[in-house]
Amino acid sequence: MKRLAVGILAHVDAGKTTLSEGLLYTCGRLRQLGRVDHKNAFLDTEALERERGITIFSKQAVLPLGDLEITLLDTPGHVDFSSEMERTLQVLDYAILVVSGSDGVQSHTRTLWRLLGRYRIPAFLFINKMDLPGTDREALLRELKASLSDGCVDFGADQSRGEWMENVAVCDEEAMSRYLEQGELSDTEAAALVARRKVFPCYFGSALRLSGVEELVRGLSLYTQVPQYPQEFAARVFKITRDAQGNRLTHLKVTGGTLRVKMPLKSREWEEKVDQIRVYSGAKFQPVDEAPAGTVCAVTGLSKTRAGEGLGAEGACEAPALEPMLTYRVILPQGCDAHSAMQKLSALEEEDPQLHLVWNARLREISLQLMGEVQLEILKTLIYERFGLRVEFGSGSIVYKETIAAAVEGVGHYEPLRHYAEVHLLLEPGERGSGLHFASTCPEAQLDRSWQRLVLSHLEERVHRGVLTGSPITDLNITLVAGRAHVKHTEGGDFRQATYRALRQGLMSAESILLEPWYDVRLELPAENVGRAMTDIQRMGGSCAPPEPCGELTLLTGSAPVAGLRGYGREVLSYTRGRGKLACFFRGYEPCRNQAEVIAAIGYDPERDLEQPADSIFCAHGAGFSVPWNQVRNYMHVESGFRSHEENRQAESAPGFSARPSVSYTGALEQDKELQAIFERTYGPVKRREFVPQKLPLQGTEQAAKREAVRPVMAGPEYLLVDGYNIIFAWDDLKAVARESLDTARKLLMDLLSNYQAYRKCEVILVFDAYRVPRNTGEVQRYHNISVVYTRQAETADAYIEKTTYELAKQYRVRVATSDGMEQMIILGHGALRISARVFRQEVEMVGGQIAELLAQINRYEKSRPVQAAFEKAKKKE
Repeated sequence: MKRLAVGILAHVDAGKTTLSEGLLYTCGRLRQLGRVDHKNAFLDTEALERERGITIFSKQAVLPLGDLEITLLDTPGHVDFSSEMERTLQVLDYAILVVSGSDGVQSHTRTLWRLLGRYRIPAFLFINKMDLPGTDREALLRELKASLSDGCVDFGADQSRGEWMENVAVCDEEAMSRYLEQGELSDTEAAALVARRKVFPCYFGSALRLSGVEELVRGLSLYTQVPQYPQEFAARVFKITRDAQGNRLTHLKVTGGTLRVKMPLKSREWEEKVDQIRVYSGAKFQPVDEAPAGTVCAVTGLSKTRAGEGLGAEGACEAPALEPMLTYRVILPQGCDAHSAMQKLSALEEEDPQLHLVWNARLREISLQLMGEVQLEILKTLIYERFGLRVEFGSGSIVYKETIAAAVEGVGHYEPLRHYAEVHLLLEPGERGSGLHFASTCPEAQLDRSWQRLVLSHLEERVHRGVLTGSPITDLNITLVAGRAHVKHTEGGDFRQATYRALRQGLMSAESILLEPWYDVRLELPAENVGRAMTDIQRMGGSCAPPEPCGELTLLTGSAPVAGLRGYGREVLSYTRGRGKLACFFRGYEPCRNQAEVIAAIGYDPERDLEQPADSIFCAHGAGFSVPWNQVRNYMHVESGFRSHEENRQAESAPGFSARPSVSYTGALEQDKELQAIFERTYGPVKRREFVPQKLPLQGTEQAAKREAVRPVMAGPEYLLVDGYNIIFAWDDLKAVARESLDTARKLLMDLLSNYQAYRKCEVILVFDAYRVPRNTGEVQRYHNISVVYTRQAETADAYIEKTTYELAKQYRVRVATSDGMEQMIILGHGALRISARVFRQEVEMVGGQIAELLAQINRYEKSRPVQAAFEKAKKKE
């Protein structure tokens, strides 16, 4: 039996649940059609859903289509329940996106489309409510192509086979070539294009009247491909619920092998057995003994699973794209114990991890994060029905996050009597939106691997908070660089304390940045209201692009902070008299524009936060004593070798300091991530580029063997190849110039490299892309003392650099300045060295400073007097 998991997604009120009813009825699973407005829809199993007429929880049903069994997953359509919908996307093979024919593409429809692209899910489109007056099939298809993808193709039956094949073939060059050669395009080829997201079949109809539903069912059987699953067991958990008897259900999809009853499952933290396997269809389920790959089921007996977790060979899923932007304080009824309420509400957080339930011990308050007001009202009712608590919520506030501006080392020491642990963590700012990444470069000779794993586990096990407002930290690379344990006194809990304190001490020592959430904004409004809208967005601290015509309305796009956009949708409807439409898409987190005001308003004191200690505990004379965070480095027992920028500046200004030339191979090794791949083959794993811990000295024959393995330095000139446009757009000042004039930016870079070459005496080859210039045969110019190459047609700068590196590296030492990851790996394979755009910028600036210093010294010399010197020399001879 072939199995597919197909999800139904839609903007609210587009008719998604009605289409689910139609599919079940058409496939023979229902004898009578249910309706949302009649409160008898098959997949609206909860009383809350039937009362409000919206889908709140994702549900599943089984559709038999011959030898194909489809698990249909109905997801919430309201934007406030987007986190439930996104969790379901993790297990889908295909999706059906329902669009209302009367409303067209809505703001949430675009959000769903972006998510389908993010998770690489092939999609079918069903344009519903085509029986309503005013719907235009051709106009809607044009809107789908313009708003979603050019690959949207009408798969309806009212067109000839030849017309259909031509419309499908134009979506892919290879398919068009085959169609022109053979004059035919098979259903299998069309299915392959759908699976590759080149084609998106569109069906028009009315789910309520079952119009177009049979065509959609036929399309699902003809134009889908069943994934190939591995033999090894794997599964993805996407949901946690509880049944009417209170049994905890883990909803998962088997993505490899077979899941059997009483089969042991385990992760890094737990190991449990499956008691029962249930295949749900609506509110009912069928127990089965085993579930082969492709099955979506619920299992009992697992008490520690969590949504998004991978089991067996399945890895963990990526972080969700949609996050709650508002946090609310939970107001408990009079006389309710906060601790018992927290335990009850934790069950809800298991089912929806995006609630981010937090207990504030200082204020004795519970807070959680929500998507919007509808979710808030549903949660109130749910808490009362499940736990008998009539809670209220305070006014919502923005969810802020924190990061740091520069690298810093955090030190944590925990040594009360008969306990011992010390941890050194390197905290480095990551790319915006990258989240938290943990790694270790600590030598095992210094700290055993088991202790290192324990430190990393402690870093991952909790939400760590910043020091400005107590908001969660993000966009950080945290590396364990040094540590120490005691053979007799160290216990596991000691490293938990040392790890927490090291991270907190690093944050206290760093320059922190407050981040606030931003939205990408899309406004459709009458032309007379454009000025008002642009002024509003600028007042919020955002920015917008020039207006564009959009039919009878004007389209305005831009971005703005979430704080400024709260309630702005109602304001738009007011001043446009109902004609304007505001769509907001989560953009990410950016530095807060009014950081000082927000920090002052929140009033967080990091030194009084007892749950996030930054001080360390040392031991002397048989008793432990506390050392403040800003004095810990004076007491620490381990030296990691890390120095901050301020310490480096102090060292450089010290008498007798002599900077090593950065052209030195050993000097560049610690700053080059790819070169560390060579380093680790000899010395062991090295995972971070910016910092490499000091290695223990080699002994005896091992040291002699190491000396013999060193590659001799090549004689002759050194060649430096520079990827021109990569450097221009990696350096902020050149990038700003390039926005105005690319020629000027090229000229500035060429002048900088001319000075660089004159001082460093290396052969500089600057390469620019010219492969898009028709009939261009390539050109090599000599600009002062450097060579400037413009590649020929169909040859990129990457290809030229790779080819040249391969030839030159055989005889000469070659370095390449670029930040292109793929190119770096190829360069290293050719035996050349790579220098990133950031480090190369530092070299160029250092050379510029040395040239300026040399000129200043020359200008300080007294002017020579050659005539006077000649007379004095003659007198001496006399």
